[in-house]
Parts: sequence; C-alpha cells; structure tokens
Amino acid sequence: MGLILASASPRRVSLLGQIGITADFIEPAHIDESSLKDELPRQLAQRLARAKAEEIAKTKSGHFILAADTVVGVGRRCLPKAEDTAQARQFLELLSGRRHHVYGGICLIGPNGEVHNRLVDTAVKMKRLSTSEIDQYIASGEWEGKAGAYAIQGAAGAFVEKIIGSYTNVVGLSLLETQNMLIGLGYRPTKD
Repeated sequence: MGLILASASPRRVSLLGQIGITADFIEPAHIDESSLKDELPRQLAQRLARAKAEEIAKTKSGHFILAADTVVGVGRRCLPKAEDTAQARQFLELLSGRRHHVYGGICLIGPNGEVHNRLVDTAVKMKRLSTSEIDQYIASGEWEGKAGAYAIQGAAGAFVEKIIGSYTNVVGLSLLETQNMLIGLGYRPTKD
C-alpha cells in the first residue's frame, strides 16, 4: 500500500519531502491536458487532477494514488504552460498589475478505490511589470514548464505584491490539503 505520485514534477516531489513524505513510485499520467470548450480554470484543475489519478489507478490498484494539477486563471481564461517566449511574454503582460487565481486540483485515490478531490484557490496580485523585467525574466528561462509562465518560488517571487491563500498551492501542491487528505484516508509514511 505504497504511495504513487502521478506526476513528474520535481516541485511536487520536493514539496512532499517538506512534510516528510516520499512517494514510493513516481508514475506520471499521460493524458490530454487541453481545456474543454467553455471550461473554467477551476473546473479544468479539478478534472485534470482526477483524470491523472484515474489513469494511474487503471493499472496500479491497491496503492494510494496522488495526482494534482495547477491552473492559472485570469477571469474565465486559463493560462497553461507557455509554449514559447512569445506566449510567455503575452501571459506576463496579461498578469502584470492584476490579480489572478491559481487553482490547485488534488485527487487522492485510496487502496480500496475511494476517491477524494479538493480544489485549492489562491489569489495572487502581481505588481505592474516593466518591459525590462519581463525581458529579463523570459531570458532566465525560469518560465518554462510553469503554468502562467512564472514560478513564485523563483525570481518571479519579487513580482508578487500580495497572496491570499496557500503559497504551496502556487508552487504546485497545497501541503495542508494534501496532508489532510492522506491522513484522512489512512496513509502513513513508510519509515526508512
């Protein structure tokens, strides 16, 4: 009854380590992460987290399966991982001087198949970014592979004026919700 993390994200592995949890297996789920027509950012985060967990559960029953997805939302618009520097610039310009939401979908499937879902909503207010700040950030490459084209735990932390909610959710996984879900389903970390 080990823990399978349905993610290849090094941030999620590191975050779990902060609370003394090491996944027994890392099995990234390979699903289509495109949003559906008229799907809101919060709905997308929840759907993708559950789809990832269920994909792994098809072949790995009898384990705890933890999956998560992070979606940056500006109004009704979803900002996925930027595909190139032009899209990263577009996202950063959109976020500049505005409040947006980071939605963290979490899905945990227990060894008996019981499914628990949570959605964590963190509001983030960015300062107005200058063209040179955006240029430097894009040149750093830190935006690559990050929802909304920024990483709060890196240099973009200096862009954040205010955060309301879970910081670790913005990084990639709300530790409060995750730990509570794991304990609630009876998970106990294995001792080394």
